[in-house]
Parts: sequence; structure tokens; C-alpha cells
Amino acid sequence: MFILTARLSRRRLLSVGAAAALCAALFTAAALWCAQDHTAASAAVDENRVSTNEDRVAYLQRYGWQVDPDPLSVEELLLPEVFDERYTAYLDLQAQQGFDLTACAGKRVKRYVYQITNYPTGETGIQAGLLIFRDTVVGGDVLSTALDGFMHGLTMPT
Repeated sequence: MFILTARLSRRRLLSVGAAAALCAALFTAAALWCAQDHTAASAAVDENRVSTNEDRVAYLQRYGWQVDPDPLSVEELLLPEVFDERYTAYLDLQAQQGFDLTACAGKRVKRYVYQITNYPTGETGIQAGLLIFRDTVVGGDVLSTALDGFMHGLTMPT
């Protein structure tokens, strides 16, 4: 057994106690901050929360889209750690809709693709894609599968 004895003045004891309390407060604050998820998914509004297929279909319906309820495809994608210039246009499209994919860099997301049945021009082969991270929509697009196709945000064109 090892015993350590120290003789401290009241002033020094208060200084050590204050320093220990400050360290404990900083440690607690750091632990709470690290426990939070600092991605776009956690900052997203609750209306972006989708956990079921019905939620995803309802999410698209809020934009005015009618879709076949069964997804055409479900893919798991690994977003790059650093987005290079090839992603500039897509990141801009997402930013215009209020999504920040750079906050999900390096993370795995799921892409759900649905067939749109009410595109305003009557075209067929139009699909809506949703990017989901932890049951939250973090991106989306509408695209044509035609050879001379297009891509735009989730908002229905006028």
C-alpha cells in the first residue's frame, strides 16, 4: 500500500478545486458534443425523417409526385470523402433544395428510386431518387432515363 500526504494552504486547495471543477465541466461538455451527430442528417427538419417505404412515398407526394409505391431500385452508395469537380453540378442542385451532401462525405447512404406516374409533360421513364442517411432525406432528384434526358430537383416544374 502506498500513502501520499500533502500539506496545502487554503488558497492552494481552492485553486486545485477550481481547476478540477473546470476540467470536469470541459470534459462533460466535450463528451456531450461528441455524442451528438454533426451531419446534415441530424440538422434536417423532422419533415425529412423517413423510416418506411410509405414515408418515402408520402415525402415525394408532398412535392406533388405520384409514384409507383414499389421502388425501382434500392442502392447503397458510399459518398466520397472529398467531392471533386465532377460533383459540382449535383452538389449545386442539392444545395438549391436545402440539402448539404458535403456534410455526409465519406458516409454510406441509400438511394431509393421510384417511377413517377404524373410528370407534367406526360413523358414516361421519369424517376424520382431520394438519398437517405439514417432515416433522413439528405438529397434527391428527378430525372429522365431518355438518351437526351434531364435532371432537376424534387420540386415539380411549372
